[in-house]
Amino acid sequence: MKRFWDEGRLDRKWVDLYCNGKWQKCKRLKMQLKGIPHPDNMLPNGKIDERLLE
Repeated sequence: MKRFWDEGRLDRKWVDLYCNGKWQKCKRLKMQLKGIPHPDNMLPNGKIDERLLE
């Protein structure tokens, strides 16, 4: 997600909501803590955003 943010391709709402807010609800984080791989373009809410890989 940081790469997409640095490239200007990620909406600020994701940073505000999950990084600075309800990070405990982040599905990416939950998967990472369990050692479950997830796609780079998976948003914190678990949805896949194909536009990030374009």
